[in-house]
Amino acid sequence: MRRIYFLLPNAQCARMIVDELLLQRIEWRHIHVIANHNVRLDDLPEATLVQRSDLLPALARGTAAGCATGMLAGLVALVFPPAGLTIAGGAVVAITLAGAGFGAWTATMIGIDVPSTRLRRFEHAVERGELLMMIDVSHDRVEEIEKMIKLHHAEADIQGTDPTIPAFP
Repeated sequence: MRRIYFLLPNAQCARMIVDELLLQRIEWRHIHVIANHNVRLDDLPEATLVQRSDLLPALARGTAAGCATGMLAGLVALVFPPAGLTIAGGAVVAITLAGAGFGAWTATMIGIDVPSTRLRRFEHAVERGELLMMIDVSHDRVEEIEKMIKLHHAEADIQGTDPTIPAFP
């Protein structure tokens, strides 16, 4: 899957494009719209918190850091066991998994409040009142969808595609 980004001047244009995409068998859940707080998105597929925040990259970083920290703590406990305790391989694995879980949890708590780094380049346009539409399509349909939008909506400013989208967009 690839994510196509484009900017639209108003919500009416976005509604027309969404209707055309639905006719092209692009599912509603693969269309995401971001606008500033002054623009009403009544019947448009608004982007979820996952699309608007840095949640997934933070989750990956937190899990990796927590796993590494947990493994290091488990290995230290294995080499220098606390008085009266016997630490074995299972305890190291348990401590590693606990560290990964804690790292994932804390990082997502932070990442949910951080705006997406992929969307940083669109911040000024959205603040001016434009709408950012993101469409997730298969690799072989990118060119077809871009051509359709260019043909029917000259006012749409196609901003390119991401080479891949996260596994859980």
